[in-house]
Amino acid sequence: MDYSEVIEFVKKTSSEKQGSDQYPFRNSYDHTMRVYRWAIRLQAKLGGDLDVIVLAALLHDVGHEDGRPDSEVSAEVAVEYLDSIGVAPELIVKVGEIIMMNADKDTDKDLSLECRIVMDADLLDDVGGIEIMRDAMVTAHDEESSYKRAYYRIKDYYRQSKPLIRCCKTETARTEYAKRMQLVEGFIYQLEKELF
Repeated sequence: MDYSEVIEFVKKTSSEKQGSDQYPFRNSYDHTMRVYRWAIRLQAKLGGDLDVIVLAALLHDVGHEDGRPDSEVSAEVAVEYLDSIGVAPELIVKVGEIIMMNADKDTDKDLSLECRIVMDADLLDDVGGIEIMRDAMVTAHDEESSYKRAYYRIKDYYRQSKPLIRCCKTETARTEYAKRMQLVEGFIYQLEKELF
């Protein structure tokens, strides 16, 4: 399957909802493309239906509507879009189900391999080097920005993120998540030596 048309749809949809984040450097398209790349890496190691995984990863974040869960809106948008481009109904159902489940990272339900991969790919995009960059850039936008404020923000987010390893659905993602947490921990340690 050629995913370029889907990627263009995601890019267009993301640019339409771009104003929803207060930080200009954050956008759902970049996030989606990172999730897409992680999903492909995980699928290469774990298997699963590549089309289902890629479509769910690309479309997992395409919908937003005040007062409704993003996963619900995204699933509706994804199903409607995939139907409009002639994707097989059984594939559409699988993709829609994965998108609906994606926000429930703490679930202990028996999930398909494809669903576990997409959930893990989404989770991995929130930790590691990207986390450090985001926290530093958010702090730079504060009126009273400083290295110490960035340090405290990175350290706080690290504390919040570390226990979320429990949400990884595959051992491959758990291993990668642990590596990323070690990277952040090492960065915090080094920063402490340089700042204090």
